[in-house]
Amino acid sequence: MKELDFLKIINNTLDVNSYLGNDCAYLEDLGIFVTHDTLVQDVHFTMYTTSPYMLGRKSVAVNLSDLAASLSIPKYITVSLSLPNTVEGNFVSELYKGINDICNEYGVAVIGGDITASDKIVISVCAIGKKSSSYLSQRNNANKDDYIVIAGTSGSSAAGLFALQNFLYADEKLIQAQINPLPKIREAEYISKFVDRNITAMDTSDGLIDALYKIAFNSKRSVEIDINKVPIDNELLIFSKQNNLDYKEFVKWGGEDYSLVLCIPSEIFDKIDDNMFKLIGSVNNKDNSPSVTVIDGNVKEVISEKIFMNKTYNHFKGILC
Repeated sequence: MKELDFLKIINNTLDVNSYLGNDCAYLEDLGIFVTHDTLVQDVHFTMYTTSPYMLGRKSVAVNLSDLAASLSIPKYITVSLSLPNTVEGNFVSELYKGINDICNEYGVAVIGGDITASDKIVISVCAIGKKSSSYLSQRNNANKDDYIVIAGTSGSSAAGLFALQNFLYADEKLIQAQINPLPKIREAEYISKFVDRNITAMDTSDGLIDALYKIAFNSKRSVEIDINKVPIDNELLIFSKQNNLDYKEFVKWGGEDYSLVLCIPSEIFDKIDDNMFKLIGSVNNKDNSPSVTVIDGNVKEVISEKIFMNKTYNHFKGILC
């Protein structure tokens, strides 16, 4: 089974499931957003590709990125830590130095958590953000003729991970993209000032096509992007050429860039900094027939469900299925 299968079971089992479906739950009565992510050793990270300090930073960054996609202001986190009995105090010290530093950078406070024993290292973070706008950002708000824009680059983190896993040389920029991602908090705060209606935004934690696919199917629209308009780092081109790899595969399917993908009306795009938010595509009016189309020159690729399921990251691959 895959993650989506489990999510369907969970939705069908819970009596109250209206808060599910987005990376952040908006609690209207409290005016806050809540998100929760877990990093598991040998599923999301290995200790030979990162350090305790960087792991601490990343465990917080992935949650702050979800808050950025909700256009909320990050305020608090809790950290639950599960550790094997072989882990020593220096690991915990370095891990929390990383947590502390990134929290200080974004004005976030650690307010609690839990520590338990386990066979592998597991870091589970819950993050709370304050609503910063009168309008919401959710996956199902994409509208006909919306522009699709992105803040950040695509493909660098996946290339960095590929290099680490295969002991290949890669520019430090690619390595840092993998082990030390930067959530687009400031970009989210910036665009919040121009939002005058509900919009759609997602981060690219699971990849660019993954975000577009989920937006299309939740909004029941078709979306179309030009792959050659997606911002990339030049270091990705160099690395791919040196290792005879297709950089566009990293761009389309590589996860953990934590860039922001938004669907916004053209009137909003006309007001914002187009150096910060790059136009890469548009939303079409195909109600109840959602799809993702990738244009590459004269070639149009429609991402079928089979392609999507085969290409996107599966947490349970090789473990439960």
